[in-house]
Amino acid sequence: MIVTENILYEDHHIIIYNKQPGELVQPDKNQNTALENSLKDFIKLRDRKTGNVFLGVIHRLDRPVSGAVLFAKSSKALARLNHMQQEHLIKKKYWAITANAPDKKVGRLEHYLNRNEAKNKTYVVDKDRKNAKLAILEYEILCKSDRYYLWEITLYTGRHHQIRCQLAHIQCPIKGDVKYGFPRFNNDYSISLHSRFIEFEHPVSHEIISIVAPVPNEKLWKYFEISQMPK
Repeated sequence: MIVTENILYEDHHIIIYNKQPGELVQPDKNQNTALENSLKDFIKLRDRKTGNVFLGVIHRLDRPVSGAVLFAKSSKALARLNHMQQEHLIKKKYWAITANAPDKKVGRLEHYLNRNEAKNKTYVVDKDRKNAKLAILEYEILCKSDRYYLWEITLYTGRHHQIRCQLAHIQCPIKGDVKYGFPRFNNDYSISLHSRFIEFEHPVSHEIISIVAPVPNEKLWKYFEISQMPK
């Protein structure tokens, strides 16, 4: 079900939606309900369209992850945004919560990753390993609570489970991410990873679009969000 308040930006060519934990971006092999289809149905009904609604997925978020997801509403926008994505021209920042802190408050992680499709899991491997792909991110620890740390992560490559895998590799698994070593699930089976910020040149108007996605309505997330508001 589409919640209009979660539409962060929309015009004739693009739509940015604040995905909630547990929502699929695209249908899986079991054909479960996904944002792609729900948004098409929503637009068709809202705009009283008689034909099919065009919607292209530019990037994906894992099911337990929340935050900004970008879709194209026209074939022109889809082609241009896909090119921008390939050229790393779409800037993305993520927030993550961990119980452990890294050695440095600000840092850069570079690893080679290999995806095991049978296990739906990614591993850090030697660079000479077959199908190993370079993964790069930069991070900053923004603040901490009594038990947890808030990270801001700038993603430079878009590998499968990249943030989850790289943080786990340095002994900082994301809160709730049992697959990558956190000891327990979150109550809603989400993981505390959020696509917080996205910025890019509009594929048609060429204006700069900068979007901040509100965090999930959960106590710890809200604590950290409030802590980052200008005083």
